Amino acid sequence: MLKRSVHIGLALALLVASCKQKGTSPSTETIGELNLKRGDIISCGTPNKEFGTAVFLTSCKEETKADFNLAIELLHSFEYDDAEKAFAKVIDKDPSCAMAYWGIAMSNFHALWTPPSEAELKKGLKAVQVAKSLNKTQREADYIDAIAAFYIDWENKDHFARCLQFEKGMEKVYKNYPEDKEAAIFYTLALNAAADPKDKTFAKQKKAGEILNAIYKTQPNHPGIVHYLIHTYDYPELASLALDAARRYASVAPSSAHALHMPSHIFTRLGLWNECIQSNIASVESAKCYAKSVGIKGHWDEELHDLAYLVYGYLQKGEKDSAKQLLDYLGTIKSVTPTNFKVAYAFAAIPSRYYLENRMWAEAASVTLAENIPWKNFPWQEAIIHFTRLMGAVHTKQIPLAKNELEQLNRLHQILLDQKDAYKANQVAIQMKAGEAWIALSQGRNEDAITMMRIAADMEDKTEKHPVTPCEVLPADELLGDMYTQLDKPKEALQAYEKNLTKRPNRFHSLFGATLAARRLGNIDKSNFYHARYREIQLTAR
Repeated sequence: MLKRSVHIGLALALLVASCKQKGTSPSTETIGELNLKRGDIISCGTPNKEFGTAVFLTSCKEETKADFNLAIELLHSFEYDDAEKAFAKVIDKDPSCAMAYWGIAMSNFHALWTPPSEAELKKGLKAVQVAKSLNKTQREADYIDAIAAFYIDWENKDHFARCLQFEKGMEKVYKNYPEDKEAAIFYTLALNAAADPKDKTFAKQKKAGEILNAIYKTQPNHPGIVHYLIHTYDYPELASLALDAARRYASVAPSSAHALHMPSHIFTRLGLWNECIQSNIASVESAKCYAKSVGIKGHWDEELHDLAYLVYGYLQKGEKDSAKQLLDYLGTIKSVTPTNFKVAYAFAAIPSRYYLENRMWAEAASVTLAENIPWKNFPWQEAIIHFTRLMGAVHTKQIPLAKNELEQLNRLHQILLDQKDAYKANQVAIQMKAGEAWIALSQGRNEDAITMMRIAADMEDKTEKHPVTPCEVLPADELLGDMYTQLDKPKEALQAYEKNLTKRPNRFHSLFGATLAARRLGNIDKSNFYHARYREIQLTAR
């Protein structure tokens, strides 16, 4: 079994390019000399490979059809490493299959995750160059041109600009081949990748949703349709539209750890904590199985992503002990493959969220950065730890420490600005403004504190959370409610908590805060309503 760290696509691309120059084709034996052994895709939790059903027509040899369709199914579930293996298997059987190289490029794009690394960009570019050099149909050439638009000139164009180019390319494929449902499905992926997180009209997402829903009726077992519906509607205003897809996806592709996890995005948006928890328990077990099956030393990154959501779900049910067990388990994890943005987020968010959600301020003030993460590569994730320390320091009256952590947030904010990562820089800016507000409150500057906290809440309202996180570590509206509560302003506190609950239903602390604020106002009916909801979430058995 090929280890996940081997760059199959690049090696094969270079090999084919070299052979073309010599007027030959790479043989299975030649590929074997490179030690590129490709085994079957690992399937955990199910006796067969169950990744849904997708059919993608190509001009490649008929004997590659099953392998190519499997690769497409894996690609639609973001099982990128295994999709690349499956495309490489197609190349083994048919080295002249241009679309297999397209698949290698698509496997290194991971459109809705973090931007590709330099190594992945180089690999993807080489793959599209080889694809362009091989014989293909016009339809296949259009597919290849679409993904090539993302990779070409990557050194000089930023990630979002290249996502827009991919969107334009896929729009052409979608319009030119109306009978090609895969073109429509991949176009919706492109629309989501090119959506502006500050666009509160959700224009591109709604367009993607219309396309997907039209196909969903005829292809209910297509992994891309249900998966992309979840991503398309992964917003508070739209989440209910994806509930059917969320409840179906795991049964469509039960062999995919990501398919087991993704429904929890919608369950989290809707405050369905039991379903969120069950979804991520299943995904964690699948991820562990995968790591063991392919010989990963340590843990797979998908497991860490699942744990971040699982801890959040437990905390929103008030299951502190279950969350603490996972926090302790995180402390035993020393090696993760690959150590990427999801892993860094989990190591920052899980301890931060546990201490902050439980108002364990002393522990929050002293939380430390995990030693097994190269934090210099992840300034946004590191900022979560410094924000946690700041909030802990303020509440334990360690103002010099709080100010020092604010300086660290400023430093990381500048790094993100220098990297031209405007979205993450804005997320840190919200934490900075909230931190300034609470420092001001601790110094008795109450009006300044409220003004700054309202600014932070307004900033947060104008953008969306990152897909890697189930929720902001502490939502600004909720922090504003806490501030009003501390200043004995129950009317304003209730308004802030209710606003937060509109966007983040069934958040444990906001329900509790709204209950107390309504009671202090003498609004017994509303207090009883929120208390009943609070207790129902606590008592509901999984």
